[in-house]
Amino acid sequence: MAAQNPYPMPTLDEFRTRLKRHGLKATRQRLVVHEAMMALGHASADMVTEEIQQRGAVKVTTASVYNILSQLADLRIYSRRLSTNNKMYFDINSFRHIHLYDKENHRYRDVVDEELMELIQSHLKRRKFKGFTVEDIDIQFIARPTRKARNA
Repeated sequence: MAAQNPYPMPTLDEFRTRLKRHGLKATRQRLVVHEAMMALGHASADMVTEEIQQRGAVKVTTASVYNILSQLADLRIYSRRLSTNNKMYFDINSFRHIHLYDKENHRYRDVVDEELMELIQSHLKRRKFKGFTVEDIDIQFIARPTRKARNA
């Protein structure tokens, strides 16, 4: 069974620190994008833009939001997730974890299972892929809600 998430998402202050570490300013747009991501966890640029507009915090275009999210993913502050419907989602949590993707509702959920990750890493240490070096592990379970969950 997967453990409860021991890694809280980065606060606004931690986010500011990460930006500073990368030589970036904590602009109002970057901060509202992070605030929206704190509410959403995993989201597309459209979802983040909608969240920002609902809050009425600042005017921002979807293109600007996408550029900010992409820049943060390039810096490994966030990560990218490509869904089965070929839409780019971003993940606020950069710690090592597994994703459960609900292919009917197009939503992600974090699964923290250190035991499974250790088993996979241990196995890969003994496994060679000719011409390649494994740099990272990215696991995504693709699922759909059970009947019980749909009816709830």
